[in-house]
Amino acid sequence: MIGLMIVGLLWIIVYYLFQGTLPIPGINVWNLIIGLVFMMTGLIMTTRWR
Repeated sequence: MIGLMIVGLLWIIVYYLFQGTLPIPGINVWNLIIGLVFMMTGLIMTTRWR
């Protein structure tokens, strides 16, 4: 769960640092959505953690 949140955060950081050319070039703002989905999945997993 923490790994997914970190991956999502790194995905968004890389997107901003390389001005939209990485991690997946050509999909522009969808890179932000992918990063947020990773982070939200990690957050949802924390609610089911025992």
